[in-house]
Amino acid sequence: MSRTTSFKLVLLGESAVGKSSLVLRFVRNEFSDFRESTIAAFLTQTVSLDENTSIKFEIWDTAGQERYKSLAPIYFRNSNAAVIVYDITQAPEASFEKAKSWVRELQRQADPSIVIMLVGNKLDMESQRKTPREMGERFAQEEGLSFAEASAKSGDGVEQLFMEIAKKLPLAPTPQRTSQSGPRGVKVAGEQEESSTPSACTC
Repeated sequence: MSRTTSFKLVLLGESAVGKSSLVLRFVRNEFSDFRESTIAAFLTQTVSLDENTSIKFEIWDTAGQERYKSLAPIYFRNSNAAVIVYDITQAPEASFEKAKSWVRELQRQADPSIVIMLVGNKLDMESQRKTPREMGERFAQEEGLSFAEASAKSGDGVEQLFMEIAKKLPLAPTPQRTSQSGPRGVKVAGEQEESSTPSACTC
């Protein structure tokens, strides 16, 4: 019988960089070019590390708009992992610099053991790239972060980045967060609850 362990993961980044799209591609294998700005959303997805060990991600998708930024600590409190997303088609001083500020915010306020993944999204728009891959790789290496580039639209690199996070998470969390899982599988259907106000967070 396999064991499933739950971990809280938070997504951070500026508005319109594709945070929600990355999660929907991972959980539902869906993509839409037209999405309203997220205020707060909660989704889950389970991946298998091996036949006896599964990781259940409890994913908090946060608002990227500046007026909601002060609420972010509510979401990354007690998080085991964070995905910080930037848009490779924007100039570095825009989206990428904001991503760096999120990294520093996590380093200052989150648990020191948190696993941080820096992600350059919109890889399908390579011809419009304005932030070099090397810039993201260098910053991630300097700060001890994981790094990936992906495309929520095409799906390239999305599952791989979440699998990399899963492999870095500790497999000995508090007992109440461990449960016996059902049938084996690389993926279990994701669940989603979207809230209309930031106060819906119960974390």
